[in-house]
Amino acid sequence: MKEGILLCGHGSRREAAITSFKRLVTILKDRYEKDYDVDYGFLEFNHPTYEAAVERMYLNGIRKIYALPVILFAGSHAKNDIPYELNTIQSYHSDLTITMAKHIGVSSFLLDLAVKRVEETESQLSPLDRKDTCLVVIGRGTTDPDANSDVCKLTSMLWEGMGFGFATTAYSGTAYPKVDESLKLIEKLGFKRTLVIPFFFFTGVLLERIYGHVTAMNNASDQDYIYTAPFGTDELLLKAFDERLEEAKTGMAYMNCQLCKYRKQVVGFEEDFGKEQIGHHLNVKGILFEEDEKPGEAKKSLSSKIKKVLGI
Repeated sequence: MKEGILLCGHGSRREAAITSFKRLVTILKDRYEKDYDVDYGFLEFNHPTYEAAVERMYLNGIRKIYALPVILFAGSHAKNDIPYELNTIQSYHSDLTITMAKHIGVSSFLLDLAVKRVEETESQLSPLDRKDTCLVVIGRGTTDPDANSDVCKLTSMLWEGMGFGFATTAYSGTAYPKVDESLKLIEKLGFKRTLVIPFFFFTGVLLERIYGHVTAMNNASDQDYIYTAPFGTDELLLKAFDERLEEAKTGMAYMNCQLCKYRKQVVGFEEDFGKEQIGHHLNVKGILFEEDEKPGEAKKSLSSKIKKVLGI
């Protein structure tokens, strides 16, 4: 019996971000369609929800699904929201098994892709010794120090491996320091160039905000502030998904529980130890717009355009 892959997206208020996500879905469908029925869903804002995607896979005869989170780091989405949703959906069918893969996280492929984005950006700039360049890695930022520390680890590996004069980590929200705060601190260090690499898949509200902060600082400073492109659908990222899928199939998709605030009393987060882990996206699932076309299919029909204009 054919097995299924569910690509677990977050959802966005920016249609461009959803378009980019669907492009990834199309690429992964082509990559896996020989052996798997590939579908996708969102936690919030957009359609289809995970429940709707799983239901149509189930109706197509799929009884074993591997859920691949399109999530870089293990914050509350990977630890709470997605497992909560999938466990709930699985309970609807006694003959359905959903196995969740690990988030991308600290991966050699992700590290190589970050190096690639940095080198692509540097190739378009005037030559400069990396010792005169500061590298800033931007993560999403969560209330989970375990996830934030993974971003810091990759920052350190890029710093040491590529020989920058200094490197630091900032976050688009929730964690400290935020992007604008970090850039103000870096300005005082006097580096000739600051290279900002956002650890994001696609464009969206947060990425646009990051680029806005970098552009504003560049305009106000005598030093150069430059940002790289997001990760997109690069082959290195696809290999990371291959790796996570294989781990899920072989039962090796382990989360990092050694420093998880829910399982250990982590300094500063003691109140989270043993806390029930539940999803929090129930009120915003699919609220923005209907699924108007599936990846790889013809663009919007007249009926879908009318529905979108009417907001239904």
